[in-house]
Amino acid sequence: MPGDMPSNEFREAGYRLVDWIADYLAHSERYPVLARVGPGEVGARIPDAPPAGGVSFDQIMESFERDLVPGLTHWNHPSFFGYFSISASAPAVLAEFLSSALNQQAMLWRTSPAATELEERALGWLRQMMGLPECFEGVIYDTASMSTLHALAAAREAAVDGVRQEGLTRPGGRPLRVYCSEQAHSSVDKAVILLGLGHSALVKIPVDDAFRMRPDALSEAIDADRRAGFAPLAVVATVGTTSTTSVDPVPAIADICERESLWLHVDAAYGGAAAVLDDYRWVLEGAARADSLVMNPHKWLFIPFDLSAFYCRRMDVVRQAFSLVPEYLRTTEASPVRNLMDTGVQLGRRFRSLKLWMMLNYFGTEGVAVRIREHIRLAALFAGWVDAAPGFERLAPTPLSVVCFRAVPPSLAGDEEALERFNQALMDAVNDTGRLFISHTKLAGRFTLRLAIGNIHTMERHVRDAWDLIVSTAARLAD
Repeated sequence: MPGDMPSNEFREAGYRLVDWIADYLAHSERYPVLARVGPGEVGARIPDAPPAGGVSFDQIMESFERDLVPGLTHWNHPSFFGYFSISASAPAVLAEFLSSALNQQAMLWRTSPAATELEERALGWLRQMMGLPECFEGVIYDTASMSTLHALAAAREAAVDGVRQEGLTRPGGRPLRVYCSEQAHSSVDKAVILLGLGHSALVKIPVDDAFRMRPDALSEAIDADRRAGFAPLAVVATVGTTSTTSVDPVPAIADICERESLWLHVDAAYGGAAAVLDDYRWVLEGAARADSLVMNPHKWLFIPFDLSAFYCRRMDVVRQAFSLVPEYLRTTEASPVRNLMDTGVQLGRRFRSLKLWMMLNYFGTEGVAVRIREHIRLAALFAGWVDAAPGFERLAPTPLSVVCFRAVPPSLAGDEEALERFNQALMDAVNDTGRLFISHTKLAGRFTLRLAIGNIHTMERHVRDAWDLIVSTAARLAD
């Protein structure tokens, strides 16, 4: 007969799956950090066609462990130090499990009052933890890319009369300009392209020696563009840049935006988490004056991917840009309600707030702060080892939990091309061991290794093991 998996079979399968997940989270170190497969190898293990009659859950799990697990990159590994070292905490993983079972579709308040109202309350908790004012209304998107896209769309809506109806094709309109630093995330580029402004509309502002946007250069660029007939639209300041975690001087940038009547969006996707510590509230200094801000709990707040918290003091403008209600979605609630579908491109919305709420309840603000502080301490420890070691140098300040460095064998000092080849080989060699994973960037044209700490399972021994492996591998390659 048609129907779902019988409840007794689901219960048995669920117990087995929870056991597997619990064992995985407790012992992820037994896996190599990076997948040890070649391109196409995983796909070749999967049949070309689905089974006609279905197979048992036991067979499905066997195939999962045999065919898929070898092709996983283990972001939950405590020695995953690449990019931003995200991790999924156990209570948030359980929330994802529960969210999938509840299958909420929070496009309208009536389609899920709990998901709609919990999103507002959980984001209010997070706003308080970061020290942002209550005037910032929050909404959850999937990633910072989507948050930045919505911020710049709102800026365009506020600045260009009739843009929603007529677009940017009217004669006589001045070309728009958006400004960010040379170190800003590529999501700003994509947002500008997608909004129809053209990639040339994005002006990259030079940075100082600490890789922070230079306010003087920003002011000069805006003045030059106005004289050239362009229309400055918005500025994106970054709190915790992807390459170096540098923090742009938001107060000075906010002064310029207020003087020039420009929308200020703060990308605090990574760095905003540090503001939960009282002595790191400085990272969001000036952010209360911004029009919008994004912070990603899935980066450094132990939430499984994906969850991006977007805050805006002008959410009415966001709704003005995106609200579109066809007849089949019109409602007649007795009192005003908040419909999440009005705050962005996406109609359907998952119950993402459940995992943020459950994680904050389980650890509490103090528990979250203790873990963030420990990651900052471990990064400072690693940075100290780099500074003290002959044959290594740090290439950027370490304000948060990412260390930028490289090996500089004496025989290669001064030869940038040789140093790039050496550090590329060093990175590949340590990653190929399966014991850790680090990534890279380029700073002032120099190939730079990045070690990012942010995994909830990472302890000092993992950082020490990483350093020892890097040092010994560099010595072997130099010989």
